[in-house]
Amino acid sequence: MTQDSAHLQIDSPLPNVTQITLNRPTVHNAFNAQLVSDLHHQIRTLDSDASVRAIVLTGAGKSFSAGADLNWVQQISKADEATNFADAMGLADLLRTLAHTRTPTIAKINGAAYGGGIGLVACCDIAIADRDANFGLTETRLGLVPAVISPYVVNALGPRQATRLFMTGQSFDAHTACQLGLVHETVSSDQLDNAIEQQLALLLKGGPQALYAAKSLVGAVAGRTADSQKALDQATAKLIASLRVSPEGQEGIAAFLEKRAPNWTQAE
Repeated sequence: MTQDSAHLQIDSPLPNVTQITLNRPTVHNAFNAQLVSDLHHQIRTLDSDASVRAIVLTGAGKSFSAGADLNWVQQISKADEATNFADAMGLADLLRTLAHTRTPTIAKINGAAYGGGIGLVACCDIAIADRDANFGLTETRLGLVPAVISPYVVNALGPRQATRLFMTGQSFDAHTACQLGLVHETVSSDQLDNAIEQQLALLLKGGPQALYAAKSLVGAVAGRTADSQKALDQATAKLIASLRVSPEGQEGIAAFLEKRAPNWTQAE
């Protein structure tokens, strides 16, 4: 049995289906260390339970997830690079677990998804979004990059589109997210539950072993396995750790929290 944690709500909207709701609505379901740890634990627990045939991931309130909680990032960035590397690997482990579950996963995108929130979307097997949702990969505006989520986001978007969005940090709407391949379908907010139920009905018609075999087949053909991902995680975690403790990263995070422009945008 799963139980709610401080930052997650767990329920079963349908038999053999478990929904995990990120539950920090006052900060748009932004990640901190506890949320990452709790979510990783819940996904592993559910994935080991044969009675769970599908997992739905969504957010409480008006947002899916704003990504990393920058107050938390600022605190951890004051530590040394090794501490930041360990912290980044915690997120990498979560994403790798989510991406390679035996159990089918659906992202129910009820609102804005930014940064790490997009990483969660890209890791899920199916993604359905409220057509009013918006998306963004704005890390470069903080002197950072979307490092740990990059393998999954680049896989979803393709290198060309990912390069543009990583560099510009521009926001985009749900229609564009669908065109780019980040989400599979967009619907009105009052139809989101129904759209999720339709996907679940299709998944539950398939044999559990066959569904996992199909997912593994795609990963193998594309050259993406959990083992190969572990090596890449080391590199992406090292990159974000170094940027967090760099002068530019420190300035970018501080500027955002202080609601001012970072020094690299100041007029000469």
